[in-house]
Formats: sequence, structure tokens, C-alpha cells
Amino acid sequence: MEKEVVISVKGIQTYEGTAPDAVELVTKGRMAQEGESYTLSYQESELTGLEGTLTTIQVDGDQVTLMRVGEFNSQMVFQEGRRHLSMYNTPYGTMAIGVHTLHLLADLDGQGGRIEVDYTIEVDHAMAGRNVFQISVKEAETGLESLKQ
Repeated sequence: MEKEVVISVKGIQTYEGTAPDAVELVTKGRMAQEGESYTLSYQESELTGLEGTLTTIQVDGDQVTLMRVGEFNSQMVFQEGRRHLSMYNTPYGTMAIGVHTLHLLADLDGQGGRIEVDYTIEVDHAMAGRNVFQISVKEAETGLESLKQ
């Protein structure tokens, strides 16, 4: 099953010595289901600073994997209470980061749902920041285009 959805992403990034940075994005995307696993995908925008990047989020049981392909390539794995090592590619080089998931909620079904992740990022084994993102997914409304004339 694959369908068009509306994806709302709210994120807050907090880095030591700086004020929290909040971002909110509402965009069209796709949701696919294979068995009990779900995959969301959407194009990033200028608002997030990742324009031209495809973001894919895979939800499989108690694990969420976020992958970005574009100018900035990355893959992060989230599992509550666990730390995963990830590679983060930028135009300036590649760095290894540690991702420690403090809280994870993934509640999706065929109509949509929500994902919440609260995690810290480590660079060279030192905490560099804390991020929280909330994603809500709803089926895209169909038939509205023909009404807008």
C-alpha cells in the first residue's frame, strides 16, 4: 500500500551556548506500508535549510531510521534507550556522530499517525546538542483540486 499524505514536522534543536532553534514544516509526501513497517518520504524545503534533499523515515517496530539523500547525506537510527553511531556527510566533509535516543514513540497505521523522537547528538564522544522532533501524518485529501477553479 502506498498513498499520498500530508506530513507535518516540528523540530527543536538545542545546542550548548545557543538559543533553541525551532522549525515547522508541512508538506506533501508519500507513505508506504509493507507488513507492519511504514516508510514516509518527502522533499525538504528551503525552510529547513536542506532544499533538494529527499528525507525518508522508516518505522519498523521499536526502531525508526531517518535517511537523507541530497547535498547533505545522513542516516540516523533511533531506538529508545540506545546509542547508535551514524555518519553525517556535508559539503565540508564526513563526520561520525553518536545518536542517543531518550524517548521514541511511533504510532502509525494505514490512515497516518505520529512519531516523536527526543535524542542527543554526540561529536567526538561529547554531547553537542539535543533535538526533539514530532511528525504527524494524515491522508492527503483527494478531489479538492477539481473544486479550486
